[in-house]
Amino acid sequence: MDESNATLVAARGGDEKAFAELVAPYQRELRAYCYRMAGSLYDAEDLLQESLLRAWRGLGSFEGRSSLRTWLYRVTWSACMDTLEKKSARSLVVDSGPPADPREPVPPPGSDEWIGPCPASLYADDAPSPEARYSARESVALAFLAALQLLPPRQRAALLARDVLGWSAEECADMLGSSVASTNSALQRARQTIDERASRWRPRLTEERSTRALLGQYMQAWERADVGALVSLLHEEATLSMPPLPIWLYKPEAIGASIGAMVLTPESRGAFRFVVTEANGGPALAAYRKDETGRFVPSALHVLSIRDGRIDAITAFLDPGLFARFGLPPEVG
Repeated sequence: MDESNATLVAARGGDEKAFAELVAPYQRELRAYCYRMAGSLYDAEDLLQESLLRAWRGLGSFEGRSSLRTWLYRVTWSACMDTLEKKSARSLVVDSGPPADPREPVPPPGSDEWIGPCPASLYADDAPSPEARYSARESVALAFLAALQLLPPRQRAALLARDVLGWSAEECADMLGSSVASTNSALQRARQTIDERASRWRPRLTEERSTRALLGQYMQAWERADVGALVSLLHEEATLSMPPLPIWLYKPEAIGASIGAMVLTPESRGAFRFVVTEANGGPALAAYRKDETGRFVPSALHVLSIRDGRIDAITAFLDPGLFARFGLPPEVG
């Protein structure tokens, strides 16, 4: 008996350490799958834990007809379906309605309904098969995730399995517990929905040096509380959203007026510091704000989109709890 079979036998016999060793190689990709299905790191963690619990309890039913990886995906898909069919799909704030008037009062945070960001550690080392239609980075772009959430969970699962994981039609049908014809039909409908929105998430080729320079200017504008400098970096069709606030702003003038009134007041000069990071396949900045003790503590995660050398979307996630999940320090000097 080889070592892998011995580990499987031990896990079936109730050895928790053996089970942990058995599933460890697949946990990251299963977490990424759950994130793409749910659009939230928090939901993804819950779904992964539920999936592993089901796998632990049902390991005796694994007969080896398919690979352990395929079986774990089937268990994970089932857990996602049971949960997501009972929940409303997440969306981007910019898809929730018309842009806000920056002169109006800011409403209180909405419920937990918005798509959240993910760190590069979730996808950076993924190597899609040649059959996959989308790269690892494409398939976590915020706008791609928003398009995914428009799909019923079964179509969502079919598209992820076929076009992100690069599985065959037969493997997809096996995971979904349906016929190849039914799976292909669901996939065709899913692709149509995704392709209609492709221009919103297809990655734009941006020269790395110019991106670094633009990020540097953005950070300086915030650190100096220079609203004019910030506005000068924005594309003419730029948007700003700040989940969980249920509003978004459109055009540099509106964005500048709102940020200048709410955040970058003259008194806020020197109140921010930043750490460069990555989120959802693109540039991001972790914003730290000075607290009453003088420490710079987590404030918001700015996920940026760049077009024609300008910033055309700022999604500032006002959730300090994300910093630990991104491996960011709890404070900066």
